[in-house]
Amino acid sequence: MTIGRPEEVAQALWYSGPGQAEIRQESLGPPETGEVRVRALYGAVSRGTEALVLAGRVPQSEFERMRAPFMAGNFPFPVKYGYATVGRIEGGTEALLGRTVFTLHPHQNFFNIAASAAMVLPENLPPQRAVLAANMETALNAVWDAAPGPADRIAIVGAGVVGSLVAYLCGRIPGAEVTLVDINPARAELAQTLGVGFARPETANGDCDLVVHASGNPAGLGIALALAGEEATVLELSWYGDAPVAAPLGGAFHSRRLRLVSSQVGRIAPSHRPRWTHGRRLAAALALLADARLDALLAPSVAFHDLTRRLPDILDAKSGILCQPITYP
Repeated sequence: MTIGRPEEVAQALWYSGPGQAEIRQESLGPPETGEVRVRALYGAVSRGTEALVLAGRVPQSEFERMRAPFMAGNFPFPVKYGYATVGRIEGGTEALLGRTVFTLHPHQNFFNIAASAAMVLPENLPPQRAVLAANMETALNAVWDAAPGPADRIAIVGAGVVGSLVAYLCGRIPGAEVTLVDINPARAELAQTLGVGFARPETANGDCDLVVHASGNPAGLGIALALAGEEATVLELSWYGDAPVAAPLGGAFHSRRLRLVSSQVGRIAPSHRPRWTHGRRLAAALALLADARLDALLAPSVAFHDLTRRLPDILDAKSGILCQPITYP
């Protein structure tokens, strides 16, 4: 079933050059067999990744691996990029008509995708909060990679969205002592809301069983290594684009036999890869968002048509914004 005109004009955000973004129009035909038409309700800017994309700082070696599922164009520019849209199905597969779904689609007011790529929201998950799904999926994969255990002392360096979600998940492990570490003292309130501890880098307890680094700043990696206990694991969750990173691997790094491990959401963690699909992992991420405390990660919404004007402030590292939601008319 298809509603509306045979062709309609959609609007999408494109990163068109270094520091430049614009809303472009594109003609969109009716959904084909097996597709659905999704009308966007809410979206979210992934501040860390999209700041690198807007700055043209995706390394050439990562041009293919960094492609989002429904991205258009090519790196470095122009690209239609993003991966957090919640919308309502208004055409296509009849069994899904009227359902609210999460999709890994760039910022666009309506679009057609395969019905299998539209994940129906759990009934107890508000659509506004569901924009955190991609971030929660990254955090879940990181926890699988890190394999924390009960009663572990765990530090998460960097209280951005992903770091905070990792802390939230680890905080639900029985007996775990979880501390969110950040240079911004205002993040203490967020940590309290999420049910975990908080510390500035200079006051954080060391000798940790596990440290997760998610600050996106090379200096944070040095802090993470310093907090790790003997033979502990430091999970590197930050992505730096094309920026060189000086990791302090001298001193006692080798004598303490620390393990520096990477995590990236593009592939399911090896511990779960034989049994889990990307769809199952995304469904789990959505289910994990059914906690009103996570609304603390959401900034006041910005209208889609104001996005190009607001992006410089949203992506400014000093903005204090965690997750920037987008509302569509």
